[in-house]
Amino acid sequence: MVPRRSWVEQIMGLPISVLARGGAAGSARAEAAAREVFAELVEIDRVFSPYREDSAVSLLARGEVSWDSVDAVVREVAERCLAAREATGGLFDAQVPGAAWDPSGLVKGWAVERAGERLRVAGGVDWCLNAGGDVLVVCPSGEPFTVGIQDPRDPGQVIAGVPRTGGAVATSGTAARGAHLYDPRTGRPAGTRWLSVSVTGPSLECADVLATAAFVAGDDWPTVLPPGYEGLGVLADGNLFATAGWGQV
Repeated sequence: MVPRRSWVEQIMGLPISVLARGGAAGSARAEAAAREVFAELVEIDRVFSPYREDSAVSLLARGEVSWDSVDAVVREVAERCLAAREATGGLFDAQVPGAAWDPSGLVKGWAVERAGERLRVAGGVDWCLNAGGDVLVVCPSGEPFTVGIQDPRDPGQVIAGVPRTGGAVATSGTAARGAHLYDPRTGRPAGTRWLSVSVTGPSLECADVLATAAFVAGDDWPTVLPPGYEGLGVLADGNLFATAGWGQV
């Protein structure tokens, strides 16, 4: 059996797990890489969490700091959010109608992808980094991980699996937080017969944004996905619809 080792921490209000597979999975280098991932995610949560009174996001919301005085990384994320809004035709927007700026819909994917770069330097190991269902895979061995897609009707069950040797899987829907997504174009809750949309592709930041935008788009969700990204939608009756390239490693 191929050696494996895993680590789990609660960060961003989510279980963050790191799975290492391969001959060096138990090495000090792998341990250090996993710990560096967690440390970076803790720092990103400190800056961006809307639930921390001292975060940059909260300080901006209360008008206690200006955009000129926040860290450069906050302005970088703001620019990424604007680019995501443009790329999705307004289906994704960090500016919540009638509320403060909230980049949470982009930050998780961006943060996990950024922290995941720490794993790429630990040679001889395959990695699967899972942040509450949004997954980054690094497999130098070429052997895929199978990423489970949560059943939105029963969060304790898996409704599908997708093999990945690299890149990302992100899901948006009602399983974890109920009907919490809104349509930025109307300012009202997103109305759709889909319970979830999962997206695969090379970038977790992009896949995460696209999954949100696709869910908001409703029946038009496949048209939201650009080349290189594929999707799987789950209907309320449990039926699945996948784009043509879904499941390719």
